[in-house]
Amino acid sequence: MSLRPALTAAVGAALLLLAVPAASAADPAPAPAAEAVTVDPAGGIAADGTVTLSGTYRCVNSTGPVFVASSIGQDSSTVRYGIGGSRAVCDGLEHRWVNTGKPMPGSLKAGTARVEATVLELRPQGLLPLPEFHATQQQDVTLVQR
Repeated sequence: MSLRPALTAAVGAALLLLAVPAASAADPAPAPAAEAVTVDPAGGIAADGTVTLSGTYRCVNSTGPVFVASSIGQDSSTVRYGIGGSRAVCDGLEHRWVNTGKPMPGSLKAGTARVEATVLELRPQGLLPLPEFHATQQQDVTLVQR
C-alpha cells in the first residue's frame, strides 16, 4: 500500500482546516437584517370574531407604497384569512405593525394558529405597479380570547 494517497489526503484536509477561520467569543454578533418582519407570539380574538395580529418590521429602499399584510389559518385547513394591511415606512428603522380583520363568523377560535406576515411594496413599473416582497415570516401564534 502506498503512503502517497494518504499523505496527499492529509495535507489537503490540513489546508482546508487552515482556510476556514475559527469562530471565537470576540467575533461580533451578526448585524440585524436590513429587512425583516416578526410576528408576536400571541394574537387576540374578540367575541365578535375580530382578530388582531401584531409584530415588528424593518425595510429599506422603497419607491412605491409599502404595506404589512397578514394572514391566518387554523388546524390542518388550507384556508387562510387575510387580516388587515397596515401602511409601512421603509426608513431602515424597526417599527410596530398591528392588523385587525374579521374573517367568516366561526372560522377561527382561541388556540394555536399559523400566521404569515409580509412586507410588500407596490413598485411602479410602467402603467401597473408590481409587487416587490421585502420580508416574510411564518410562525405559530396563540389566539387569546379578548
